[in-house]
Amino acid sequence: MPVTEIGPSDRLLAELRTWVEHETPTTDARAVNGLLDRAERDLRGLGAAIERLPGRDGFGDTLIARTPGEGAPVVVAGHLDTVWDHGTLAGPMPFRVEGERAHGPGIYDMKAGSFMAFHSVREILRQGTKTRRPITLLLTPDEEVGSPTSRAPIEDAARGACAVLIPEPAGGPQGACVTARKGTGGFTLRVEGRSAHAGGNWSEGRSAVVALSQAILKIHALTDLERGVTTNVAPVWGGTRPNVVPPEAGCRIDFRVPSLAEAERVVAAIQGLALEEDGIRITLEGGLNRPPLEESPANLALYETARAIAARQGFDLPKQHRGGGSDGNFTAAMGIPTLDGLGCTGAGAHAPEEHIRWPDLAPRCAVLCELLETLG
Repeated sequence: MPVTEIGPSDRLLAELRTWVEHETPTTDARAVNGLLDRAERDLRGLGAAIERLPGRDGFGDTLIARTPGEGAPVVVAGHLDTVWDHGTLAGPMPFRVEGERAHGPGIYDMKAGSFMAFHSVREILRQGTKTRRPITLLLTPDEEVGSPTSRAPIEDAARGACAVLIPEPAGGPQGACVTARKGTGGFTLRVEGRSAHAGGNWSEGRSAVVALSQAILKIHALTDLERGVTTNVAPVWGGTRPNVVPPEAGCRIDFRVPSLAEAERVVAAIQGLALEEDGIRITLEGGLNRPPLEESPANLALYETARAIAARQGFDLPKQHRGGGSDGNFTAAMGIPTLDGLGCTGAGAHAPEEHIRWPDLAPRCAVLCELLETLG
């Protein structure tokens, strides 16, 4: 049974509001670090062992907070960055509460979940709750762009962990957690051709746009909904003027796959588009970014534990598979039991209607907190 007192949802919402009103676009390291500073002060003051990894490549820092204890830790990881630019609060998306919905940029994806993780660890420390395992909390700065600087710290923290919890948004109207996610990846494809006058010297040219069009059709043909594979090409660019055979063109490629086997197949097919013949040169950069989070017996056992806790809190906790990736993909691929989607209910991630159902903050946070207390 849970020991730590979480507090009522309205009190959690009042503090979460201050997180939402501290705008943290991924591209502003200073803004992200400002919110990290606040979290660090509270955790350090309550006795957490703090490690702060300086940001690089224009991103903010990564905060790692560890609670006392021995043995393999329980890891919980959330990101503080959002897709929303500065000024969103003052413009189209002010923080507001309408009935059971609380709106604001990043509140659903995923400041509510990251706050729940922070609040759980803070209250465990504040109340002196004895946990079965030590806890490692990570607050990261760059998940929305693929976790280029935080992937390694997440994987380092997960090595030897007994479980990893990811408080990404709960899904659907029933607030499902996530036991499987597709792997995600991308390429940049570039075509070099040969320019020529589109009228007088057409035959001397080699159209990069035509070659790109042929490649795009092959990429699109890789989509297989029954196998769970999707590809998407955007944006696309190429050419200079209508009367010039285009010497250059290119595109970005997104792909989603349900398994490592499918990832290998799709990556090989896209890489196979590279060529150099008849005045056309195609090159590719990229690959698999996040490996699939494949459903496993260990993940399902973790889910059943969470579901039982949720039942004691008075709600059902369904599970689902999702097409989008998260940091849980990295840890699951390492063989660490991983449960995702443990954040708050709501909808509208990355969209103007983004919101949470704020009365669910306390019961959802209580489930996360009890998992942190009792796993191991």
